[in-house]
Amino acid sequence: MRRTSFSNWPCSIARTMDLLGDAWTPLVLREAFYGIRRFDEFQRELGIARNTLADRLRLLVTEGMLDKRPYQDEPRRYDYVLTEKGRDFFGVLAVMSRWGDRWLAGGEGAPVVFRHRTCGHDTEAEVVCAACREPLRAEDTSMRMGPGYPERLRHRPEIRRRFDTPDHADAADSLDE
Repeated sequence: MRRTSFSNWPCSIARTMDLLGDAWTPLVLREAFYGIRRFDEFQRELGIARNTLADRLRLLVTEGMLDKRPYQDEPRRYDYVLTEKGRDFFGVLAVMSRWGDRWLAGGEGAPVVFRHRTCGHDTEAEVVCAACREPLRAEDTSMRMGPGYPERLRHRPEIRRRFDTPDHADAADSLDE
C-alpha cells in the first residue's frame, strides 16, 4: 500500500510529517541525541526491526539529517552522525517532550528531565515569539500566507476562507499586491 505524500503541500507541518513518516524516525533521532551512532546500537536501544531501521537511517541520510561516516572497512560499517539540519530538530523533540510530560506523564512526573549545561538547571522547552520573546500561544497567534505559498492556490475560495479571518484579511490582501 502506497503512503500519501505531503512533501509538496504548502505547509511546513505537513512536509515535516511527510519526512518523519512514522514513530520510528523521531525515535531514531532521539537516540542520536543520546549519542548513539552505530546501527547495532540503534537496533539494540530501540528494539526496532533491522530492515525498518535500515530504511529510517537511509531516509535520514538522504534528507540530510544524519551523515553516514565509515568507521570500519571489512566488513564496511558506518557511524550515523547528526548534521546541522539534524541537530536543529532538537527543539522539536524538546517541545514534544514537554507536551508529553504535561499531558501523558503519570503522577510520578516526567520520565526524562532536560538539564541545561550552560546554567546547570533542569529545564523544559518553551515556545516564544522570536521578535518579542513572549510565549507563543494559539489564542494569540494567527496564520497568513507566507512568501512561499504557491501562487496557483492563493485565490482559491477554500484557501482564502482559511486565511480571510479578521486577523488574516489584511495580511492576505497585502500578499496580492
